[in-house]
Amino acid sequence: MPGSSKIFLPHRALGYVSNHIPAVVRYIHKRRENVIVTCVGKSFHTYGSTHLKLLAVSNLHDDEITCMTGDTYHVYSASGNCIYAWRRGTELKHTYAGHNKAIHLLLPFGPHLISVDESSSLRVWDIKSEEVYLELTFDNDVFQVSALCHPSTYLNKILLGSQQGSLQLWNLKTSKLIYTFPGWSSSVTELEQAPAVDVIAVGLLSGKIILHNIKCDETVMEFTQDWGPVTSLSFRTDGEPIMASGTLAGHVVFWNLEERKVASQLLNGHDAAISGLHCLPNEPLMVTSSPDNSVKIWIFDLPDGGVRLLRLREGHAAPPSYIRFHGNNGQSILSAGGDSSLRVFNTISETANKSLGKGSFNRKLAKKKGKLDAVRLQMPPIVQFTSETTREKEWDNIAAAHLGLPVVTTWSFHKQKMGELQLFPSNLKGEHVKPKLKLTALSLCLTHCGNFVVIGYNSGNIERFNIQSGIHRSSYGTPLAHSGPVRGVAVDSLNQIVVSGGRDGLCKFWIFKTGGKHPIKTLKLGESVNFFQTHRESSLLCVSLEDFSLSIIDFDTKTVVRRFEGHTGQVTDVTFSPDSRWVISASMDCTIRTWDIPSAQLVDCFQVDAACTSITMSPTGELLATSHVDYKGIFLWSNKTLWSLVSLKPLSLDSAIPLVSLPSTGATCLTVDVEESETEEDESEEFEQIENLITLSTLAVSRWQNILDIDIIKKRNKPLEPPKTPKNAPFFLPTLPTLNMEFDLSSAIKNSNNEKTISLKNIKQNLTPFAKLLRDAKDFGVVVDKLKSLGPSAIDFEINALGMEGEDGERLLLKFMEMLNFLLESNRDFELGQAYMALFLKVHGNTVATTPALLHYLDKVQEVQMRDWKILEDKIWYTMAAVNLLKES
Repeated sequence: MPGSSKIFLPHRALGYVSNHIPAVVRYIHKRRENVIVTCVGKSFHTYGSTHLKLLAVSNLHDDEITCMTGDTYHVYSASGNCIYAWRRGTELKHTYAGHNKAIHLLLPFGPHLISVDESSSLRVWDIKSEEVYLELTFDNDVFQVSALCHPSTYLNKILLGSQQGSLQLWNLKTSKLIYTFPGWSSSVTELEQAPAVDVIAVGLLSGKIILHNIKCDETVMEFTQDWGPVTSLSFRTDGEPIMASGTLAGHVVFWNLEERKVASQLLNGHDAAISGLHCLPNEPLMVTSSPDNSVKIWIFDLPDGGVRLLRLREGHAAPPSYIRFHGNNGQSILSAGGDSSLRVFNTISETANKSLGKGSFNRKLAKKKGKLDAVRLQMPPIVQFTSETTREKEWDNIAAAHLGLPVVTTWSFHKQKMGELQLFPSNLKGEHVKPKLKLTALSLCLTHCGNFVVIGYNSGNIERFNIQSGIHRSSYGTPLAHSGPVRGVAVDSLNQIVVSGGRDGLCKFWIFKTGGKHPIKTLKLGESVNFFQTHRESSLLCVSLEDFSLSIIDFDTKTVVRRFEGHTGQVTDVTFSPDSRWVISASMDCTIRTWDIPSAQLVDCFQVDAACTSITMSPTGELLATSHVDYKGIFLWSNKTLWSLVSLKPLSLDSAIPLVSLPSTGATCLTVDVEESETEEDESEEFEQIENLITLSTLAVSRWQNILDIDIIKKRNKPLEPPKTPKNAPFFLPTLPTLNMEFDLSSAIKNSNNEKTISLKNIKQNLTPFAKLLRDAKDFGVVVDKLKSLGPSAIDFEINALGMEGEDGERLLLKFMEMLNFLLESNRDFELGQAYMALFLKVHGNTVATTPALLHYLDKVQEVQMRDWKILEDKIWYTMAAVNLLKES
């Protein structure tokens, strides 16, 4: 079972849009738009076709999704041997289990669902009851089902295509084979209903497209595409006789059915095969999806009937190899991938993702001549880039080195495109380059001011350019800075020192402005340098060496201050935390390690499924971003130390390394447990108070919140005229709470002359019912319930009435404090206890402060109060941090 990291928690994945599973298009009547459902591995995304906005992300399936389909009410996804039915993209409604092998075909069929697995076992499910209505089994050697379709107006009938090339028409109600079509000596890859009744379009592995009348068993027309097998078919239903076919090369061919010829072609619509192709009903729009991780919407509005790109959502077509946070807000991630593109991924909203394009040797010529020439002029992938925000809106602020090229390209984050400059030192064309050595830019650094780029080459040269004009400004070392390739260059934040490291195992310090023949200092590292990573605010430089170790160099003292060893594979990338306390490293041994720089200890280590190729931490310290081998997305990890107390202890090199699952686009893992749902306990059952948990009362806020302001409320509600008192009423006689004025003479004593007298002692002890209950209470729970039944005015009166003179008053006040202590120790009704205590201290604070017994007991109440508040405070801060994190996400 996967473990967890001490510091980092899997958050989510960015950059996933589509894979080889065809996209599903559904029309939602309430939204009045078509939605597009794409698969991204173990979950699927739902996009609105109007703006291609992400609407929903499904929960994770146990295995990879093998096929999908949809109808008016549900989205159906198959994972392993199970089929799941979803409402609104996230709510699991039905589960269909029973297949023995993986399912690869699904088809909604009215109130039923048809599924076919790899053993050609066909099952018809009742959608509501989740029961099997019919099961048909085919022999893969004779008829291996590869496609299926429901012919329009053919009641209870489906058409099956096979790998052997033949087709069969079945009646599912009678479970009978109606007719067998011999086929065209090629495997059937696609079946699609044509707008004309009885006509089915059959796509073949040979590249042929057959429009066949299944009622007469006659071929209406036949086409052959030059791009290989037919991967998808679709028909326009907006009045134009056009059929579209997808290919493995990423092209789309449009066939005019009236003229029986090619109407137009969409060349290089995708970088990979067209897996999904749908013409939207009664609209001049077409949706395509592809394994190149993109979904595109095209519109038929060109003069020749062709299409142009209307909207798209895309990620990297090949795994990203180098990623870095850009800017100070931690929202933008620059990413370079194996598809030669440079992209921006936003950590807050998917709609803010942008593409800066692909590197081109001649961008203007590529635009002028078309897509095929653009592919030929495409540059190799970017292996390293550097960026700054200082001059972002004035000129290019990104410099990128390409695989095997000496040219360094410039890019503009503000303009979202590749720049015009290509930096190449003309002085390296001659004698300074060794014979038979192909010059290549290996390392580069953009200065903090945003004006200069320092580039290191495999020849040992280090050159400095002005990024605004592209003019060469200076060289470091004469004739060479290093005797081998320069693997790393760095510049301090004040443009005073340039640091370079090479395969010769030397780290050299140069004066930035003048360069010079010789460095001002040279450090021997003992091993060849892999790469550099700087933290300019603290003047720290991390150097990765070929013996899998890391060295931390201080710019100011020009010495090695720390050295970390522990990786068992080549270190691929490192990053500093914003406060420069941690350095986080990734290696080909599939581990990500966090090193504490002040203590020089390893404080966290976890393992992932695939080796991490690049790693970067946000300037705010909230997120860690990683890219991995064979994964097209960027994975975000949350920093747990920002919202919870994490105790970091040094780890030994032989300690167990937990395996952590990579973040996903889905929220939670899909699990279906029938037994738990059947034995679910009654939600209305009351539970005892849980230890170390503070609970609040269920009273309305008006019952306790205004207790401290009751004087202001009384003054505001005071009548204009004072109430009239009855004449000659004995002011000292107690009264009964009745509608008529009646005196309480129960304490009157009859003397020998049958005369009633009132005892002065009893008058002094005339307590309210609550005071009597408090005085005689052995269980304070009853007293608390009595207080909870009173309103704010009555509570204020009862607490004020406790202020009697003498020992009796002191005993009542002590009893009330004992009741408060009981309420706090029980961890119940926390807000009521605070309100009662505040009013009690407001009224009787002077008495408590001058009475030793009460003052001594107040310390005990304070101790319990602080203990409870500490528990509640920790929960409040944790919740606030989590809510703020979710808001930003």
